[in-house]
Amino acid sequence: NSILVLIGTGILSFLIGTSSAWIVSNYEFKGRKWIEWLLFFPLAIPSYIVAYAYVGLLGNGSGVSQMMVALNLPFTKVDMMNIPGLVWVLSISLYPYVYVGTRAMFKSFQSSVSEAAYVLGASKWRYFIKIALPLASPAIIGGLFLVSMEVLNDYGAAKYYGVNTFTTGIFRTWAALEDLPSAIYLSALLVLLVAILGLLVRWWRGKKSFVMELGSQKARGQRLERLGLKGRVLCYILLLIPLLGGLFLPLIQLFYWAMLTYEEMLSIQLVEIVFQTFGIAFVASMSILLFSLLLIYLSQWNPFKPFDFFKRLATIGYVLPGAIIGIGVIRSSQSIIDFFYQHFEWKMGYLIYGSSLVLIYAYVFRFLAVAFNPLEANGMKLGRYLSESSYLLGGSRWKTLWQIDRPLLRKALLGSFLLCFIDVMKELPLTLILKPYTLQTLAVKAYEYADDERVAEAAIPALLLIGTVGVILLGVKYMERRVE
Repeated sequence: NSILVLIGTGILSFLIGTSSAWIVSNYEFKGRKWIEWLLFFPLAIPSYIVAYAYVGLLGNGSGVSQMMVALNLPFTKVDMMNIPGLVWVLSISLYPYVYVGTRAMFKSFQSSVSEAAYVLGASKWRYFIKIALPLASPAIIGGLFLVSMEVLNDYGAAKYYGVNTFTTGIFRTWAALEDLPSAIYLSALLVLLVAILGLLVRWWRGKKSFVMELGSQKARGQRLERLGLKGRVLCYILLLIPLLGGLFLPLIQLFYWAMLTYEEMLSIQLVEIVFQTFGIAFVASMSILLFSLLLIYLSQWNPFKPFDFFKRLATIGYVLPGAIIGIGVIRSSQSIIDFFYQHFEWKMGYLIYGSSLVLIYAYVFRFLAVAFNPLEANGMKLGRYLSESSYLLGGSRWKTLWQIDRPLLRKALLGSFLLCFIDVMKELPLTLILKPYTLQTLAVKAYEYADDERVAEAAIPALLLIGTVGVILLGVKYMERRVE
């Protein structure tokens, strides 16, 4: 089942992401700029929330069915509780991973590339297949790899749709059957599958290099083609599929449910959950930033060569599903508890399982790469001359980091913090496994309502989560445009 969902989601995400990126990068039509940015926003809605919304939209007793009956029109229930339904939900939620990088690649093409192809007799379709797609393949493959990791990490949508995958199997053997060794065994198989995917990506790239010649600004500019009426209609139809399926229809269903349940759901308890969610996300994001900076600068200051290997090893958590990290942390934590109890008779179980320390540690390991990679890339742009000048003037390493590097990296630090904040807020499997009983988050609360077949009550926690993530994404995009 996991492999079927992986292949199906990969194909559909590729089709939606590349077609949307090609249209907004090459054709001019009314509303293009708005659509170009709206195509990012399905990332703000977690896939398990989209799964709940689709059942409400298309199931028996849904608003669509009631409207069709009222209009005396035939209505056939669409069964989403299967692998094709799960593939659609995951694809329509995750295609932006492919869209973002592919759009950037398409927009970077020189107009001379397409002009040369057309002069040599290539049709637009042949140019797209033979030239544009191969040139954009690094971004496409990178996006599909991220999609694959998110598919393997998914628990909420697969569990709700009743599709048995590796992640749901890990949860079932650990939580329901209380069989930790079998959960570890399944986790090891899933790690093997992730490793195979990583090796396939590395094998595909091989020793290929992709270089775009940088000419004048005018030469680099991509000329947008104006379309006739039929072409514009076709573009709107193709772009409305991801916008309606991944953004507007789920939001409409969630707002409908929220109108039905807001009197019951708006309470002090919900406010407490919001503050707990923001609090754990803030602490975890700040911890991730701190550890990222320590890894980057300690490796620069330390001549010990193997440190680079450990630095890369520390950022491997992003390619591991949250369920695997959660089970691994539980197993290692239990070993620590047993060690201190047997040798010193210290009871550390409450400290580890009764607090959020282990959960924050797991968040740091899971999302360290989200902050580490952009901070390392921006730090390399600064060069070593500024810091060396500071050392010559008597500044210590820590003082140089705080007074010189930190202000120059403030935009990268803020952007990395916001992205980590989003990922922590949306994370479900890891939070379900490691959270203490006294902690609730919006993601967990929405999942618990849906799991208890109270999907309408899940709407307001889900909308609060989506609204927060959407505002943060708008802030990140605004910062990127200011930088440009």
